[in-house]
Amino acid sequence: MKRTGYIFHEQYLRHDAGGHPENSGRLVAIEKKVRASSLYKDLVHLEPRRATEAEIAANHDRALIETIRQSASNGLQYVDRETFVCSGSYDAALLSAGAGLTAVDQVLDRHCDNVFAAVRPPGHHAEHDRAMGFCLFNNVAIAARYAIRERGLNRVFIFDWDVHHGNGTQHSFYNDPSVYYSSIHQYPCYPGTGSANETGSGDGLGTTLNFPLDADSGDYEYLDIVGNKLIPEIFKFKPDLIIISAGFDAHEADPLAEMAVSTDCYGTLTRLIADVAEEVCGGRLISMLEGGYDPVALSDSVLIHLENLSA
Repeated sequence: MKRTGYIFHEQYLRHDAGGHPENSGRLVAIEKKVRASSLYKDLVHLEPRRATEAEIAANHDRALIETIRQSASNGLQYVDRETFVCSGSYDAALLSAGAGLTAVDQVLDRHCDNVFAAVRPPGHHAEHDRAMGFCLFNNVAIAARYAIRERGLNRVFIFDWDVHHGNGTQHSFYNDPSVYYSSIHQYPCYPGTGSANETGSGDGLGTTLNFPLDADSGDYEYLDIVGNKLIPEIFKFKPDLIIISAGFDAHEADPLAEMAVSTDCYGTLTRLIADVAEEVCGGRLISMLEGGYDPVALSDSVLIHLENLSA
């Protein structure tokens, strides 16, 4: 059995706006499901650290960091039509970004074989200078930059299976050949990016790969793409670390999208990526929660994700 790290923090529950779809009940459901499982005692329970402003500024404009800090200090308000902050949001965002840094250190220092971070707020829509799409800071992008700049890795592969395209992550590395970003997502759908012809630019040309799918796509389409198109790209890129932007909102029960992925399929996808990680980068794999808005489907999917990470 692998040493699978699991990150959760109570502060993540304090980022909440009541009836918003991205609410603390998502993590409450995950925690309840994971704690009740036989797997819970075998997980390596990790405390996330807070990311520093400098670590966040490696991917974001400092003016954005200050805007989030100040907005949160003023209580509940919206920074755009979908994205809120409240009094607990800034600290939750620091701990969410910091969870990725903690995960990178744990995996690279071989304290864990892989890590899943159950974080809020999510991150993959957050742009260099803009919070959007429920996201404040881009957790996976911050982790990838830290792995390269501070931990000396040469190449990181980010696979985003959230139902929405991770515009913020793609834009962070669009010109950067050291980070390969690939997304499988419903298209057209929010945020409107992620067409197949978006493949990078400059030195980063060819290190962005999008798989836009029609509504109602499900297990067959996802497994075919991952097995026959994505995995060969991972082998060619030879990353030192793989990061999954693990949104579970392509689930057939999710209320915010129109895809048909089953719970079991998330287990198979996890196993496929974990097996590739074993071959190309010594199993070094971290996964960070993005979307997923049906509490039962989300918690079931996270549990099968953890079971396959630890298998």
